[in-house]
Amino acid sequence: MTNIAICGACGKMGRVIADIISDRKDCRTLAGIDKAAVQYADFPVVTLPCELPEKPDVIIDFSHPSSLDDLLEYAKTNGVPIVVATTGYTDEQIMKIKMAAQSIPVFFTFNMSLGINLLAELAAKAAAVLGGQFDIEIIEKHHNQKIDAPSGTAIMLGDSINNVLEEKCSYVYDRHSVRAKRAKNEIGMHSVRGGTIVGEHEIIFAGRDEVVTLKHEAYSKSVFAVGAVNAAVFLSGKPAGLYAMNDMLA
Repeated sequence: MTNIAICGACGKMGRVIADIISDRKDCRTLAGIDKAAVQYADFPVVTLPCELPEKPDVIIDFSHPSSLDDLLEYAKTNGVPIVVATTGYTDEQIMKIKMAAQSIPVFFTFNMSLGINLLAELAAKAAAVLGGQFDIEIIEKHHNQKIDAPSGTAIMLGDSINNVLEEKCSYVYDRHSVRAKRAKNEIGMHSVRGGTIVGEHEIIFAGRDEVVTLKHEAYSKSVFAVGAVNAAVFLSGKPAGLYAMNDMLA
């Protein structure tokens, strides 16, 4: 049985994660961490990691980038594995996450969906075949409450593509201010925000007289929550290191 603490427990994703855990027999929610500290289930909710009543086997973080320092400090001090599922981190914060993996197990990916991680693999394979001959554009769509743009997932997809290209591409987020033809060594990234769109990511490979499109659509936040819970169960008992979806699926 894996005892899990949920950071961001009172948010939408935190509640979905708690609901998914309640239906499983291989794990349980030990406690929640949230500044709101609203008691809505049969586990305690505290405001800070240091206030946890017991040491969890794993922490799932679906909160806010501002919570990272306190969370990593607690995890490193107490030797607790952590599944980092929050988005919108700065490069400096991502470096902190990777450094923490030197002393504790850390599961870190920009998207917890199995389908998205498959999309990243397919995009890399397509880029290996089409790269250099096809222009590459990434379009991501999310709900109107999402703060960061482009999404961390869009960047992850771009990185997957860039890793297999002989000539690395730069990411271009804003073309309206530059009156010039599209350069060959670029990947365009476009963000759409509206309504309650959970998450859509589309990769366009545009060549001469033909277009190849890869696309993933998420219809519910539960796809991310299920991935995060699976990652937590997988991470429990693992040695220190940086883990991602491909490790869990290997």
